[in-house]
Amino acid sequence: MSINENFIVSRIDQPSTLKERFDEWGYLYIQQYVSAEKCDALMHAFLNELEPHLRLNTETSLPELSGEPFFETDPIWDDVYPRMQALEVFHQFFHDDEILQLMRVVAGDKVFVYPMTMARIGTPKKLGYETPPHQDAHSHGAGPTMAGMWVALHDVSEGMGRLKMLPKSHKRGVRPVFEAQGVGGVQCEIYDDEATWHVSNVKKGDVIIFNSCTVHKAEPNILRSASRLSVDTRFCDYGAPVWKANLEPHHGWRIDGLNWDSIYSHWENDALKYYWKDYPNTY
Repeated sequence: MSINENFIVSRIDQPSTLKERFDEWGYLYIQQYVSAEKCDALMHAFLNELEPHLRLNTETSLPELSGEPFFETDPIWDDVYPRMQALEVFHQFFHDDEILQLMRVVAGDKVFVYPMTMARIGTPKKLGYETPPHQDAHSHGAGPTMAGMWVALHDVSEGMGRLKMLPKSHKRGVRPVFEAQGVGGVQCEIYDDEATWHVSNVKKGDVIIFNSCTVHKAEPNILRSASRLSVDTRFCDYGAPVWKANLEPHHGWRIDGLNWDSIYSHWENDALKYYWKDYPNTY
């Protein structure tokens, strides 16, 4: 079913009400919270690095596959991803004041933004390689106060690989997992009484925040050429335990040369470089 209108909000002037919704349903959906200009700037920066594989269709304003389809961890992805990770505007994206304000709704007055910032590329013609149902509590070794934030960099409609949430699934704790095809390589257990997923078309700048135990997945991209670009990160209340692997670049553990020194080498501002090094509670 679609995300219920009662769970869609466009303002955060009632943080206690939003926190109650988050605790009850396991996620929040905030419409067009991030400015179109900010989303456009990051999307265009990504597309500059994704040439010739993806290009902007100026008629639809959507990324469009212009070469061979690819998926996370294949050779094309491994080639372009370090260049995307090196973009200063990418890592700054989740540290702006309005983003931090939204994170405080669920994490409290002081938040820690994980440095492992992630970009997602969903091309068509790769059925079966989308992200299977999973919990970040497993994949990020996360504690109960960690949450995820996902942002659409452009409009995402049915067929493009939308994000799906399993409402209230966070209330049943961390689940067993088994091997599965797709991003991450594992799927968590889905119980027999869990047949209703929440999903919706989203607009550029829409934000979804979800509990570390909320089960979520991506739909397949079944269109001819339109591709999905989105970004996400994880955060928690400052001082909560953080698995040290989350202090490394996304996929730095498997792509040679993808490390913080290479990422930071051409940045103009030093403010966010190594901000995470003195975090007081890692394991």
